[in-house]
Amino acid sequence: MTYSTLQTTLSQGVAVIWLNRPDVRNAMTIELIGELTDAVNAASEDPEVRAIVLAGTGKAFCAGADLNWMKAASTYGPAENEADSIKLANLLRAIAESPKPTVARVHGPAFAGGLGLVSACDIAVASFEAKFCLTEVRIGLIPAMISPYVIRAMGPRAASRYFLTAEVFDAAEAYRLGIAQELAPPEELDAAVNRILGTLVLAGPRAMADTKRLIHDITGKTVDDALARDTAQRIAQSRASEEGREGIASFLEKRKPNWHPQD
Repeated sequence: MTYSTLQTTLSQGVAVIWLNRPDVRNAMTIELIGELTDAVNAASEDPEVRAIVLAGTGKAFCAGADLNWMKAASTYGPAENEADSIKLANLLRAIAESPKPTVARVHGPAFAGGLGLVSACDIAVASFEAKFCLTEVRIGLIPAMISPYVIRAMGPRAASRYFLTAEVFDAAEAYRLGIAQELAPPEELDAAVNRILGTLVLAGPRAMADTKRLIHDITGKTVDDALARDTAQRIAQSRASEEGREGIASFLEKRKPNWHPQD
């Protein structure tokens, strides 16, 4: 599908979705949010896709909300504002709950909603020169829709600081906080992303989807008899699945499983 605010590619099982409004640092509009939701959902449902990358063209990953969109939203009533806001909430949920692993390729600013996109992804690789900021309180707003993902990524204590101060922080701090899992020089950013993608395409597609669901379901749960039964049932189902049988057989037979990329 052709988009007006995005560029998309699919190669070797990896769908790359580029935010493509470089003249405004890939600032988000309702149109971009709608197109990005559609692109993420399409990649999530495509059996040829093994991993999804979010990236930005130009000098920024995403600078947050477009100023013209914010200006228009300031004239909306409560119902219109809620309808607008739920679209961003649905986008973040589509990224976080995709059955495919999602990777953020971060360079330049990742501010406000842009940092929400990064936090909703499973993995983030950032350039040394990337900058991060939760700018909302500076203009009298709150980081509402992105909060579940940012708090999950950096923890509530760090969120208390950066939500309230709206300080800009660098890639090293993002790494320390857990926002980014790997840093790279700007000229090596793509190579760093590709190394991670190379490992992801070797994993069983169903196993990755089920593992993402496992993380979501057991995070914060008390370790008790019910959780033990739940996890035992999950591994039993995994072992009995077609993919599980193929994986075990390929290991014992010292061959590649059938989901590995073709040489």
